[in-house]
Amino acid sequence: MATGKPRGSKRSSGTSYSSTVTTIVFVALCVLGVWVLASNSFSPPKSTSRTTTDKVQQQMASVSQAHHSKHNTKKDDELVHEDVPGELPEDVIKPVEPSEKDIASTSDDSDASNNESGEDKEETEVLDDHEGKEHVEEQESQIAYETQVSQETGTQNQQDVRMKEENQQFEGKKVKNDDDHASMQKKDLEDERVQDRSHFDDTSKVAQSHEIADKGNNQQQGDSQMQQKRREKQLKKDPNGAISDDQIQHDEASVNSVEDGSDLKESNESNAQETNQDINSQENNQEVTKKNDENTFPNGENAGIPKESVESKKAWFTQADQSVNQKERRKTGSNEKDSSIYGYTWQLCNESAGADYIPCLDNLKAIAKIHNMKHYQHRERHCPEEPPTCLVPLPKGYKSPITWPQSRDKIWYHNVPHTLLAKVKGHQNWVKVTGEFLTFPGGGTQFIHGALHYIDFIQEAVPNIAWGKHTRVILDVGCGVASFGGYLFERDVVAISFAPKDEHEAQVQFALERGIPAISAVMGSQRLPFPSSVFDIVHCARCRVPWHADGGTLLLELNRVLRPGGYFVWSATPVYQTLEEDVMIWKAMSNLTAAMCWEMVTIRKDKLNSIGAAIFQKPTSNDCYEKREQSEPQMCKNDDDPNAAWYVPLQPCMHRVPIAKDKRGSQWPKEWPMRLQVPPYWLNKSQMGIYGKPAPDDFASDYEHWKKVVTNSYMSGLGISWSNVRNVMDMRAVYGGFAAALKDLKVWVMNVVNVDSADTLPIIYERGLFGIYHDWCESFSTYPRTYDLLHADHLFTKLKKRCKLVGVMAEIDRIVRPGGKLIVRDESSTVGEVENLLKSLHWEVHLTFSKNQEGILSAQKSDWRPDSYASPS
Repeated sequence: MATGKPRGSKRSSGTSYSSTVTTIVFVALCVLGVWVLASNSFSPPKSTSRTTTDKVQQQMASVSQAHHSKHNTKKDDELVHEDVPGELPEDVIKPVEPSEKDIASTSDDSDASNNESGEDKEETEVLDDHEGKEHVEEQESQIAYETQVSQETGTQNQQDVRMKEENQQFEGKKVKNDDDHASMQKKDLEDERVQDRSHFDDTSKVAQSHEIADKGNNQQQGDSQMQQKRREKQLKKDPNGAISDDQIQHDEASVNSVEDGSDLKESNESNAQETNQDINSQENNQEVTKKNDENTFPNGENAGIPKESVESKKAWFTQADQSVNQKERRKTGSNEKDSSIYGYTWQLCNESAGADYIPCLDNLKAIAKIHNMKHYQHRERHCPEEPPTCLVPLPKGYKSPITWPQSRDKIWYHNVPHTLLAKVKGHQNWVKVTGEFLTFPGGGTQFIHGALHYIDFIQEAVPNIAWGKHTRVILDVGCGVASFGGYLFERDVVAISFAPKDEHEAQVQFALERGIPAISAVMGSQRLPFPSSVFDIVHCARCRVPWHADGGTLLLELNRVLRPGGYFVWSATPVYQTLEEDVMIWKAMSNLTAAMCWEMVTIRKDKLNSIGAAIFQKPTSNDCYEKREQSEPQMCKNDDDPNAAWYVPLQPCMHRVPIAKDKRGSQWPKEWPMRLQVPPYWLNKSQMGIYGKPAPDDFASDYEHWKKVVTNSYMSGLGISWSNVRNVMDMRAVYGGFAAALKDLKVWVMNVVNVDSADTLPIIYERGLFGIYHDWCESFSTYPRTYDLLHADHLFTKLKKRCKLVGVMAEIDRIVRPGGKLIVRDESSTVGEVENLLKSLHWEVHLTFSKNQEGILSAQKSDWRPDSYASPS
């Protein structure tokens, strides 16, 4: 029996056929509509192997994929760069704007995926009804999406949409079918455009940094951010490379430059190209770890580093202005990069001082020309015409220094291999040789039984001294191995100690290796490199200085640097012995101090150490000066600036004491630690501060700025193990804010005020900190390998106008210990130059970050030394 179709089958078939025809017609119309929309933005691709439906699929999948990528990486974005002490991040954090090469690479990957999609289509040429409906839904969703964007953003944003589509074609984005994701992604794009407009005033400059033609609009910026986020997702698999997205607010000292819309421009395109040539492709992939549109440095630190106000320079003197007898400085420099810094070839210094070479104190040619050494001119600074560019060798057997506080009592013998002091001063408990160590029992010529007893003895003699409260900063003259200063830390007092580089072999080097502040200097023919009226106490314990000679010229120099109301503690044999010479010296000193109007507060004998000390106090008014019967020593002329100290010859005269309440020196500072935090009383609002605000406000803003920087970045974001840091130098201190922010650490900071910068060193001393004047075109007065960390904030850009960076970097390498650190903050182009020089020195550059034409660098010195020696100087 033959079988046949049911009666109703024909009608059903006809209905199905009609539905199919309708679907096909609708599909054709939608395809035609999409093609018309697309044709308004870009020309049809040359290849015809892909249909318009493929384009819709690619676009929708890109939207879905970007949405999933954003939400899946949200947790990664919140990771904070946590530093493990002693371990440094392997990746150098240096964000790079996406280049054409990067975009081309992304496009190639997308094309490969699209090719696979095309092959699948060739295998299945006929779509079933379900697939047809799926395509219809995709087309409807795309049309609805384009229509919604057009309605919400208007004519201008229609242009943005067309630019978006052009960029999507350029990047070859792959799409998926997902209506919800497309809607959410549209919202994300709009939010990002709003955020971008609030941060950047000029999006056309942003477009230039991407180096892609005709992309100066907000939509392109949003798409570039999406692309960067997708790259970040791939790179954030290593949590050590992550950086917190948290931002700290601009402190009041920040400048307006960080708000400029040009913040995203690369600071120097040619410098960036030269730097990129020095980095291989693997490092590049690791370094692109932070979004380029963020206004933050590592760990959320603000990118807006305070800069000096141009107007403020007129309100502040510099040492270059004040020092009328200053040596002729280098007036010319080069703004161009020294071509020799790239691949620079270093050699070891070939000097008789060997591993202890101090260029400005070991200049044998200059010293040989000195015929009169009565005033110790041969112990003063005599710098070479050109700064040395050689490297100081390491002593044989050198080891990483012992950390504080153990270093106060012992150091490695091979680090400072000198035994003469142990032979001649060992019986006075200066230093002893104990196996592979040099040990320091804590004694001295005047305190054989220990410095702590001697320190308490002084306060018992004059209770008003009040160590660590009323008295905070002292100057120790002829310090020996600086045990006095080393034990004053237990009384919350800081002492800057100095002694000449003389027959007492390496005494200052011993002090610095122990972790005690000291410099190589001498009471000779020139003023000490300190401002006037800054030290609370000046101390001399058998310091071998002839105070009474030459009309008391050297004691008058102490009078200059001693604060009105401050004390001079003189512990020497003339105080308590009756030998003929001692009696003669005591009589001369008594007459001199009386003529200087110094009051003899007390003479006290210490039975335990069998010594005595005389304590004098400087006057706080000019009454005594006006009542003197004789005018010797004479008063200084009115045009003699007491603060001028850089290469200024000594003058046998006294300066009047300031008496006006708003003048520095007329009042004693607040007790420590309050004096650290509050602006000095003599800073008034009528004076413009360094950063352009009234001076007291400038001071407060600077302090807040550095507290944030140290807390948010330096403590954990630079790979520094602070437990190994003791001796610190701020190479360009302004108000001393960096040093103040380190108050709670077991470190001390040598604050350097450059001779061509505003003279803010008196402010630093007023805070209970200490420092020195210096010119970084010359060598610093310290031994090699004496600092654990150097900090240079906006120093090198200005400095390289007067001298070459090669010599400056050689000096930094000289004074930093192996394993020591350098932090540089400066213009991006300058940071790049410094980075290349450090790499040539075999330093390990652990972090570089550049943003808004500002850069930061953190590096660590290795123990590398060249094999060859330079020609003898």
